[in-house]
Amino acid sequence: MKYDFTSILDRRGKDALAIDGLGGGGSAPDAPKEGFDVIPMWVADMNFPVLPAIQEAIIERVKHPAFGYFNPRDAYFDAIIDWHVKRNGVIGLTRECIGYENGVLGGLVSVLEAFSAPGDAVLLHSPTYIGFTSSISNCGRRIVHSPLKRDASGIWRMDYEDMDAKIRENKIHVAVFCNPFNPCGRVWEREELEQAMEIYQANDCMVISDEIWSDIILKGNCHIPLQMLNADARSRTVALYAPSKTFNLAGLIGAYHIIYNKYLRERVEAQGSKSHYNSMNVLSMHALTGAYGPEGHIWVDELRQVITENVEYACGFIHEHFPGVQVAKPEGTYMLFLDCTKWLKTHGKTIDELEKAGWDVGVAWQDGRMFHGANAIRMNLALPLSRVQEAFERLKKYVFV
Repeated sequence: MKYDFTSILDRRGKDALAIDGLGGGGSAPDAPKEGFDVIPMWVADMNFPVLPAIQEAIIERVKHPAFGYFNPRDAYFDAIIDWHVKRNGVIGLTRECIGYENGVLGGLVSVLEAFSAPGDAVLLHSPTYIGFTSSISNCGRRIVHSPLKRDASGIWRMDYEDMDAKIRENKIHVAVFCNPFNPCGRVWEREELEQAMEIYQANDCMVISDEIWSDIILKGNCHIPLQMLNADARSRTVALYAPSKTFNLAGLIGAYHIIYNKYLRERVEAQGSKSHYNSMNVLSMHALTGAYGPEGHIWVDELRQVITENVEYACGFIHEHFPGVQVAKPEGTYMLFLDCTKWLKTHGKTIDELEKAGWDVGVAWQDGRMFHGANAIRMNLALPLSRVQEAFERLKKYVFV
């Protein structure tokens, strides 16, 4: 490979929540017991060196000793358009359709504020990304869950009848969609997306599509942007993207929306501007242009290969050594969502005891109950394979015994 996905980064004291946040309470795992180093597998960021072209772009800008007010460069919009054309075959994307957002969740709230009122219901699939739960609830909207169901092959599927019934019953006109799906890792197929959009269209429901994971698609799968399905999908969908998950740039802040419908776009942009807070950072602008350049394509292709190998290893290890732990192999993202219900019942353990046993030996995995999984654990596999292997060996030796 051209880029480094094997070096073990020492992130201690480098502003890494995944490491320095351990033992701080809240949603953070406990720090490990003496004798065990931390293997960070909770916060959804990566433990790989960043693409050098990103650092080079930032350094080049920092060489100039002025950081005053600015307007986004043409290169920023050109990079986004070029990326979506080449990665996903997008057509018809213009600069006017692209708008800056401080984050995907901030963009989500702007859309909710523009097209719903406090107390209104919003449709959301579950298991559910914790950021959706907090953002939607904090702005006074009422979450209505439509649970995904696992089919005979263990694949997570949407329940279209349930979606339709709940939209009608609760008079819902805004839905939040996750494509690819976090935390289960589904990469939705065209037929699935079409059936979902038929329901949204029949109920005059606009869609907020979180596509932040759209670059991390594992071998054998293909991301289909929701807006590319048909004209109606394009007109009723606000799509939210960011380079943060793809290139590990969350600390720099910077997402963007793609909205083709002029009416939707103007309403969302007006709402986002009212706080005078939703403003681009000059360094994040240069980081994006560095990321979305030619070297970024090579880096992401290699990243996808690495994550695919990590997922294959982890799912195989679980199947062989952890009977009673169920996991659907992700098709995208770098997260695993473990269902430990059967294992806990067989061994007379609670999910709290299981999680703590992992934390004690340095496997800093994440409580899946925050994602509406009763006996679930979420695991981040964006680490060098050697660290993933070490984590699972510790789990085998000390935890699933």
